[in-house]
Amino acid sequence: MHFVIMGCGRVGSSLARSLERIGHDVAIVDQNPASFRRLGSEFKGRRVAGVGFDRDTLVKAGIEETYAFAAVSSGDNSNILAARVARETFGVDHVVARIYDPDRAQVYQRLGIPTVATVRWTADQVLRRMLPEGQVSEMTDASGRLVIAEVAVDERWVGRTYRRLEEVTGARVAYLTRLGEGTLPSPSSVHQEGDLVHLVIERSRIHDVERILDAAPPQED
Repeated sequence: MHFVIMGCGRVGSSLARSLERIGHDVAIVDQNPASFRRLGSEFKGRRVAGVGFDRDTLVKAGIEETYAFAAVSSGDNSNILAARVARETFGVDHVVARIYDPDRAQVYQRLGIPTVATVRWTADQVLRRMLPEGQVSEMTDASGRLVIAEVAVDERWVGRTYRRLEEVTGARVAYLTRLGEGTLPSPSSVHQEGDLVHLVIERSRIHDVERILDAAPPQED
């Protein structure tokens, strides 16, 4: 798959190398061409010099065929503007923005743009929001049989209880991230718009659970 990253600082360059290392195609955008030295000589992806929220620059980076876009430059305004351009102009579904101000991060989270605050998050958390669910697990048990993974939930599950979600999927809710904060739901808690759901799943069932939660919930008997 193709990925576009805006910002070739420590986080951006780490993301680019990690994605390329696991076999993906990567383009990275930065205003300062000298920043690309952080990628090292072995990086084979596209290096695009330019403003990361400029449409022509993004087209050069392959935004029209990208699976996911990450804005991880040093500026909050640039990151959120680039994330909005990627989503609203080019229709990229998987977008994440790095935001330094945690209060502003919560505002943008409510607008439907996943954000990561620098104090709490590092490159691997950004990866989890770019890659298809299940490709990067948050935790694995000693046998490798069970994982905790963040799984996308279709908006049609909003208002349904997490007890129902567990019944339908056979997975267990480990915790939620709601407005940037981790929380433990009760069985009667209902799924809200913007909730990030972290499930305990058998590794062999990850894709089955993803398919279930990517569709409308079945009617209850």
